[in-house]
Amino acid sequence: MKRSILNWARLALPSFIILLLFTNTVQKNSHTAAATKRYLYVATPGIRNYLEYGGHGLLVFDIDDNYRFIKRIPTAGLDEKGAPINVKGICASLATNCVYISTIQTVQCIDLVTEKIKWERKYEDGCDRMAISPDGKTIYLPTFEKDFWAVVDAATGDVKQKIITNSGAHNTVFGLNGKEVYLAGLRSPFLTVVNAQKPSETRQVGPFSASIRPFTVNGKQTLCFVNVNDLLGFEIGDLKTGKMLNRVEVSGFQKGPVKRHGCPSHGVGLTPDEREVWVVDGANQQVHFFDATSLPPRQIGSLALRDQPGWVTFSLDGRYAYPSTGEIIDVATHKIITTLIDEHQQGVHSEKMMEIHFNGPKPVRLGDQFGLGRVK
Repeated sequence: MKRSILNWARLALPSFIILLLFTNTVQKNSHTAAATKRYLYVATPGIRNYLEYGGHGLLVFDIDDNYRFIKRIPTAGLDEKGAPINVKGICASLATNCVYISTIQTVQCIDLVTEKIKWERKYEDGCDRMAISPDGKTIYLPTFEKDFWAVVDAATGDVKQKIITNSGAHNTVFGLNGKEVYLAGLRSPFLTVVNAQKPSETRQVGPFSASIRPFTVNGKQTLCFVNVNDLLGFEIGDLKTGKMLNRVEVSGFQKGPVKRHGCPSHGVGLTPDEREVWVVDGANQQVHFFDATSLPPRQIGSLALRDQPGWVTFSLDGRYAYPSTGEIIDVATHKIITTLIDEHQQGVHSEKMMEIHFNGPKPVRLGDQFGLGRVK
């Protein structure tokens, strides 16, 4: 009898140990998943310097709690009279644990853990919508619609070199692979591509039919989707050959006067799975959807917004779209599920927002202010 019990124990014990280890692993992974929180960081004033769209600061919303307002982090970016000035861009780095906000005059660096301003620097010829390298070391900072981009040390704000394009420096995308940076000036029909390892090495994509405004890039960094002046829609460029491929116009709507930006469409984004392209329509206060599973993309729908949109980006999981007008849109259904409201019950609008995930106090994953494709 004793021998039978011992034999049973020898056989059962390894299975019990395996089960115990598996249970502990599942509990650990569940705890880790539960500990990760997702937030939407919105920099204001993100519509020119209009304080009626959410005031001044870095507003934080809880993605997992129906975008409930959490807090307002105080920011710099004031003029000589102490008034808030236009926010132009936002980016962040896990390497530095910092978020960076540009205005038309300065860039400020804010620690994501302490929420304190680490530095603020004023730059020659102003600032516009910048981008940071995936390793967190370098910011490509456009001047305010002037002649060059500054290559900036993200730790200190020091300028390391300049890239002169004479294009009206404006929007910047750092490729997800960290190898190339894309520069668009609002006075040029060409997109400049910079070798991130050797910034003096550049090439051009285009010409497109007019000067480039907002744009985005797919995950493999083979295609760009660009807004251009006087087009309700977007154009597509081949990042490898440097040629323009397609011109896609919105159907069923007419161009008209716009309150800002001076072009019919100022905002284009790819869903992270790259199955759709979304483009905004300032005159008609709409966002239009296109099936991008084949080229040229095919228009499949439109949605009315509460104000003139000037930007659109997406959540990392691809479930939600964030137009600058502050609606949260379900990507699968193309329906509005809620709107951003601050602590004063005021509607929040901004063209400068990004998603940041935290595990406890530590940031662990970042989105982007641009609607970048993420299929690699």
